[in-house]
Amino acid sequence: MLIIYTHLCQSSGRPTIDIIISNASNEPIYEQIVSQIKAAILSGTLGQGEALPSIRSLANSLRISVITTKRAYSELEAQGFIDTVQGKGSFVTGGNVELLREERMHQVELLLSQAIDKAQAIGITPAELHEIINTLEENE
Repeated sequence: MLIIYTHLCQSSGRPTIDIIISNASNEPIYEQIVSQIKAAILSGTLGQGEALPSIRSLANSLRISVITTKRAYSELEAQGFIDTVQGKGSFVTGGNVELLREERMHQVELLLSQAIDKAQAIGITPAELHEIINTLEENE
């Protein structure tokens, strides 16, 4: 079963994030929320200072526990992606550009690691892999 929640950004009125929760996933619901909000922040879909839905509002929209949503927001705050201001809500942080860069680099490293594993499995040499990367980069 999938639950889809679309949040309209309060500041601009444009759709900013879709959170898709899958009950069939092995990943806990709070982690699904964390990963999707982080992805929206890292991609720039959610910008600095943008408000997230309130914990209660998100929980109601997703039809999940407030505790689950609170855990997701606490995790995002602990990782430096959002700040929560008592009585005002949760907002995307903007001061930690280096953290965002490191997170993006980590994602690229994971993808490259997977590519290396697949290349080795079919006998592609490191030199051939570098050539592939260089060719792809030239075509961008």
